[in-house]
Amino acid sequence: MLLIGLFALLPLYWMLVTALSPADRVFQFPPDFLPDSITFANFRAVADDRQLFDYLTNSLIVALTTSVLSVVVSTYMGYSFSKFRYRGRRSLMHLVLASQMFPQSLLLITLYALFREMGMLGSYTALVLSFSTFTMPLCVWMLKGIFDTIPDALMEAAAIDGASRRRILHSVVAPLAAPGMAAAALFSFVRGWNDFIFALSLADKDTMTLPPGLVNTYIGEFQTSWPTLMAASLVVSLPVVVAFMFLQRFLVGGLTAGAVKS
Repeated sequence: MLLIGLFALLPLYWMLVTALSPADRVFQFPPDFLPDSITFANFRAVADDRQLFDYLTNSLIVALTTSVLSVVVSTYMGYSFSKFRYRGRRSLMHLVLASQMFPQSLLLITLYALFREMGMLGSYTALVLSFSTFTMPLCVWMLKGIFDTIPDALMEAAAIDGASRRRILHSVVAPLAAPGMAAAALFSFVRGWNDFIFALSLADKDTMTLPPGLVNTYIGEFQTSWPTLMAASLVVSLPVVVAFMFLQRFLVGGLTAGAVKS
């Protein structure tokens, strides 16, 4: 496990080494894994780039909105699939699952044409809806598995006490499913934060998020500023790392809560 961990962290370490290295030392051969010359000029260049903070703001808006929308819709859908029996339920469940089987690049063409006809290209709405298209199916099945583990007796007791179906979901079921909802929220946030191809195709200059923004800023046709790009990549990774640190226990609990039905 230690060797696997070192292998997984090697790219992150190399990003840090490149970000702290002067530009004339980046391409030296053999590579210097322990640089003897360190500079923070690349991080200062990132801090002075105001456009980068606009991309950061756009990423936060899109990722947070995608996370909230995915969790809210997935909670109601997962609860419906788990606790109710109605005609077409199984077909709907399979339809939600089948949506994950299409290549994202293929759906990009359809979504681009749809948003263009609706006049939504270059808007936050187009980005949020496109990201939610891919986060919602997994969130629905994840939360359905968690709702399956919640005993029906709890809901029956709440109904006897006069609680409505909506009150039962919000006051009884949702608190018990909080770890799974946190896991779904984190998954949706990371998906909206890291997406490149949809953000590049559907956004404009004012709504562009960090992944395509970094590429457009630091990667050119004839020259690429690798040290500054690595420094910017480390900085913009911090929100996801911090979110994962605070929600790690909920993520692990949410992913395993529905594994065994009680």
